[in-house]
Amino acid sequence: MSGLLITFEGGEGAGKTTQISGLADHLRVRGFDVIVTREPGGSAGAEAVRHVILSGAAEAYGPAMEALLFAAARSDHVDQKIRPAIEAGQIVLCDRFIDSSRVYQGISGNLDPQFMQAVERIAIDGTMPDLTFILDIPADKGLARAGLRRGNEAADRFEKETIATHEARRQAFLGIAAEEPQRCKVIDADRSVAEISAEISALTDNLLNSREGYAHG
Repeated sequence: MSGLLITFEGGEGAGKTTQISGLADHLRVRGFDVIVTREPGGSAGAEAVRHVILSGAAEAYGPAMEALLFAAARSDHVDQKIRPAIEAGQIVLCDRFIDSSRVYQGISGNLDPQFMQAVERIAIDGTMPDLTFILDIPADKGLARAGLRRGNEAADRFEKETIATHEARRQAFLGIAAEEPQRCKVIDADRSVAEISAEISALTDNLLNSREGYAHG
């Protein structure tokens, strides 16, 4: 039986890491084999690219270069980790995936949609998420959270950008959700951790229970 790929998307400080951990715990209690991973990164090759991207070393070369670096990292991640796990019947929870590239490079970077579609197609090679949670929070609140989490560490390549840029990305994520409502579920992330977790767990359970072979997990 094949597994599932569930992705978490949203702006900076939306709480993706916390909610992924909570869903992983929920699913393991139900008896599922769960793998938690992230992008950029998640595999040896992708982690090597992660530092280049988040340090800002590629920023000077433009959004197309960043998009290709993300795609290279994603291709290795899918090939080495995500696809084998799905084929083994595991549930993969991934912090960011294709929608982040669509928003951060495609929309914010003003890259040609056909270019982005071609890069995405090569990178994922048919491996699409079964369910995507888009954690939605106003950009100013998300950035404030990210700053508290970061402490004295320097902001990364994306955290340091303006609130207007972050809010535009928020709207772009909501636009993707509107176009793909079956896959994407918008979660109000400006609530307590427990409230958000309960909604995410319920939506995931609904998906699992609708699939033959998962109902008694």
